[in-house]
Amino acid sequence: MRIGMTYDLREDYLKMGYTEDQTAEFDREETILAIAGVLSELGHEVDRIGHVRALVARLAQGDTWDLVFNICEGLWGYGREAAVPALLEAHHIPCTFSDSLINALTLHKGFAKQVVVHAGYPTPDFAVVETPGDAGKVDLPYPLFVKPIAEGTGKGVHALSRVDHPEHLRQTCIDIIEKYHQPALVETFLPGREFTVGIVGTGPRAEVVGVLEVILRKDAEAHAYSYVNKENCEELVTYRLADDGPARLCAEYALGIWRAYGCRDAGRMDFRCDAAGIPNYLEVNPLAGLHPEHSDLPIICTKVGISFHDLIARIVESASLRVVQGKA
Repeated sequence: MRIGMTYDLREDYLKMGYTEDQTAEFDREETILAIAGVLSELGHEVDRIGHVRALVARLAQGDTWDLVFNICEGLWGYGREAAVPALLEAHHIPCTFSDSLINALTLHKGFAKQVVVHAGYPTPDFAVVETPGDAGKVDLPYPLFVKPIAEGTGKGVHALSRVDHPEHLRQTCIDIIEKYHQPALVETFLPGREFTVGIVGTGPRAEVVGVLEVILRKDAEAHAYSYVNKENCEELVTYRLADDGPARLCAEYALGIWRAYGCRDAGRMDFRCDAAGIPNYLEVNPLAGLHPEHSDLPIICTKVGISFHDLIARIVESASLRVVQGKA
């Protein structure tokens, strides 16, 4: 197949003056090279396209592909992860990972949690704070946890995200609203173990490849798998495969929620246990990072004996079924 690659290269955006925080979800050159290398080894012709504006230009001049391997995160708006899939859908070009609807829905953590509640899976009680005044209307027991409603890679999450009183809640919400130009999601704080679940496949073919417990070391930022902890995971985080009762519940819940959303090909789902030890859904990442050594999904696969080569091959195989069926 002729496979195009869409991605946001972090180095390009840093050169344009964007900050480390703004580009936190974007990819490094070694990730692009690693994916392209595997695609070539699999016998495909690889065409590096780049970001969404580059894709627009290529589509305008009539270019097309059998499949697009898409890892574009985008920069602005709730639809930023949906932009590339939507453009490709309009041109009836299949792409890897979830479609525009699912990428838009799951980026907004408030809407995403409503689907989980409707499907019958546990998730922390929550409130959406759109203005500073809304913080005073939150009727949830302390402690609480506050984060941006539509960010990933731990952006906007730090040790002070756990709040213990109304004034702290109000100020934390104001900080998020002003810095990220979006509402804050306020949840009941969960004090238990934290897990991330790797999933590969679509619909009935989807399967959990592994459950990883995320253990913060003594020098890590407290209370959460924060941006700082993720960026410095080699020094601050211990990852351990888990297969005990809570881990098996995470796997069961993750697969059910993955299918309820209609996510495709591969991704991750995060859980944290409540005081009773019951895993609660935190969020799904249908466009998971794919750095071979630094990103959680490849880390999970490596620990269970699935090479990076095999992970990419399985993603392409899953997406290829839509190519055969003529589905965008």
